[in-house]
Amino acid sequence: MPDRSFPPNIKGTLPFGEHRTWYRVTGDLGAGRPPLVVVHGGPGSTHDYLLNLAALAEEGWPVVHYDQLGNGGSSHLTDRGADFWTVELFLAELDNLLTRLGIADDYVLFGQSWGGMLAAKHASVQPKGLRGLVVANSPASYPLWLREMKVLREDLPGGVNDTLLRLEATGDTQGHEYFEAMRQFYTKHVCRLDPWPRDFMASFMEIYNDPTVYYTMNGPSEFHVIGTLRDWSVEDCLSGIAVPTLILSGRHDEATPATVRPFAELIPDNRWVVFESSSHLPHLEEPERFLAVMTEYLGSLAGSTV
Repeated sequence: MPDRSFPPNIKGTLPFGEHRTWYRVTGDLGAGRPPLVVVHGGPGSTHDYLLNLAALAEEGWPVVHYDQLGNGGSSHLTDRGADFWTVELFLAELDNLLTRLGIADDYVLFGQSWGGMLAAKHASVQPKGLRGLVVANSPASYPLWLREMKVLREDLPGGVNDTLLRLEATGDTQGHEYFEAMRQFYTKHVCRLDPWPRDFMASFMEIYNDPTVYYTMNGPSEFHVIGTLRDWSVEDCLSGIAVPTLILSGRHDEATPATVRPFAELIPDNRWVVFESSSHLPHLEEPERFLAVMTEYLGSLAGSTV
């Protein structure tokens, strides 16, 4: 997947209650194959860092990206509190997107990080139109995630975790010192490319420009989860997923094997692929292999979806 642009066939916003959800479609939704709907991470990130999945449209699979409410091109609601930003809100937004695009009867979901948990929760109620599910670099449980974050943090180079702990104890997580210490973790377990790709930087800066959702539901960093999701898990619903599921993770991923394993143990029909040279973003870190794995998986669905 070379670094090139993939112009959308259509883009715009869709009404979601009183608000708007931004979306873009690459490829032809009427071409016969189910579209791949891409659910980004965060919560509070944007579609940008996943934009190169649009290359799959060249393989005959239409690709739908969207920005979840509160970020990117969708409605920003900086005055809303924790009671507004809920898992149920984002599940309802996904349902609304599928319905308004007219694809609710035939689609595949790709969920990355938090988006993988959201997509798994959606899939667990066995929607009739869902043909397949990809869970990419996602933990099945935030309590598991937090346990593993402690292990990864303690393995950072000398003094970095001590700095993080000191600043977190005082609540000083917005300054330059915390950012620089945080970046030590990110370059090891989130994106190992140097420099960081443009699309990843775009999403990173979107969170920085409006951190409302990220800070409320997650916290100040990937590894200091003190938001409303800190006790959330999808482990209890995974056995209800009834479609072929592809699980992806990186060898150096912040989503460690312990956090991913429940998907493999509890989803009845699944395959788990590990990207040996990647951390949290294999689609950017190993793009050619990623495209091959995704194309093979989507092709395996063709007999029952075309």
